[in-house]
Amino acid sequence: MIPAEKRYEEFAYVLDFVLRGKSSIIKGREGPIVQALGEERLTLLELLAVENEDFETGEKLRIGKEGRSKILSVFGKLAYEDLTAEAKSQLLAVCEIIVKNSEPRYVAYFNELQPLTPRLHGLELIPGIGKTFMKTIIELREKRPFTSFDDIQARVGLREPAKLVAKRIAEELSGASRINIFVKK
Repeated sequence: MIPAEKRYEEFAYVLDFVLRGKSSIIKGREGPIVQALGEERLTLLELLAVENEDFETGEKLRIGKEGRSKILSVFGKLAYEDLTAEAKSQLLAVCEIIVKNSEPRYVAYFNELQPLTPRLHGLELIPGIGKTFMKTIIELREKRPFTSFDDIQARVGLREPAKLVAKRIAEELSGASRINIFVKK
């Protein structure tokens, strides 16, 4: 059997930057530490930054094996509990940036989510979507798939779907949800 190929994040978004930080992953490692959220797999990551670089919250960084400029090393995955208070406070805003930058990927969830149990539909896990919105979304997507967040908002009447998806992702990352639809456990 061929082992599953390990997939790594190519890009991550800055949650927090600590100029003189201590790694919570590698004991004894210190330096400019970036806590970030991976774009593709929504992984919380700890990164070692290049000295004398500046970082903005929400900034998109190349962290793949090729073409890094501001990051020296990816230390590894972080647990939500290991995030700084600042990183936790920025998580929702950064999730929203990722959701908006990958709009087609997240709009597809509105077109594809299915029932999880006889009583619970995957759509209902997104904050703000109850039975009524769920039924409307299913009826409308059968007639014509949704093409954008604006399309969902206009046809369904669901306000700011990107924000609602971002809120759900932040909940899943914090460990506050039993069932995950966006974040792999």
